[in-house]
Amino acid sequence: MPSEGCTPARGEARATAPLRSLLFVPGHRTDWLPKARAAGADAVILDLEDAVPVPDKPLARARVAEALAEAAAEPAGAMALFVRINPLDDWAAAEELRAVVRPGAAGIVLPKVHTAADVRLADRLITWCEQEHGLPVGTTILVPLLESARALHDAYDIAAAAPRVAHAGALTAPGGDVERAVGYRWSPQGTETLALRSRVLLDVRAAGAPYPVTGLWTHIADLAGLRTFAEQNRALGYEGMMAVHPTHIPVINEVFAPTAEELDRCARLVAAVESAQRTGTGALTFEGQMVDEAMAATARAVLTRHGQS
Repeated sequence: MPSEGCTPARGEARATAPLRSLLFVPGHRTDWLPKARAAGADAVILDLEDAVPVPDKPLARARVAEALAEAAAEPAGAMALFVRINPLDDWAAAEELRAVVRPGAAGIVLPKVHTAADVRLADRLITWCEQEHGLPVGTTILVPLLESARALHDAYDIAAAAPRVAHAGALTAPGGDVERAVGYRWSPQGTETLALRSRVLLDVRAAGAPYPVTGLWTHIADLAGLRTFAEQNRALGYEGMMAVHPTHIPVINEVFAPTAEELDRCARLVAAVESAQRTGTGALTFEGQMVDEAMAATARAVLTRHGQS
């Protein structure tokens, strides 16, 4: 097993892109991948954990490995494939990790994380797998799922535990591990988890984990409720959401992407501030609002993130 010294410095493993939507697909149902592509998912999470019945787990692992091999042959920019493994409680789980850290895998989703030590263990094992498969160390993203009260409390330490950690955030689906651990009573309005999602977001941002995502909305037919929940999360500062059904993807993608009008306003704002700076003016009134370089920097970041720079 490699030492922690093999881990790349912070930043080297975080050359990731924002993901608006990450759709769970059971690992034994990789035949559903075309539906995920058709829905427009930025990424798929091939699930080897809860979505797969125990008798089907060997089949799921084999099918996921086949899907990853096919993805490795696809051109850059194709839908990213992540794999949710089973908890790293024993060497059997470590062997599962060894089977899926390979070309074609964008990252690993690690369930049942409790402390930063869980992330450090996964990071060392992934580094070993990358070296075994000739992958550059640090290229496999790690997404820890904060599914216990301890993990949610220690979100900063967990997100900071390894440079490869990305897309970390708070998942607050009804009836799941987090509801059981925290004890809240879920509502469609999300008021009971608003503070939790906000604090975890601040923690992972402070730790340097890029592009945090949240979720889940499990009411399949309630797209209006999904939109409201997604808009709330976008307003908090999340970059995307995990999803459980292809019909949710278009709504999520729309909410977490700026409109053409928003991008155009960002471009106009940057131009106005830079024009004012050339004449020695630091702050100015722009479309009825006072703006300065701080607002221009935010606008530039939006334009860069969405390929408009």
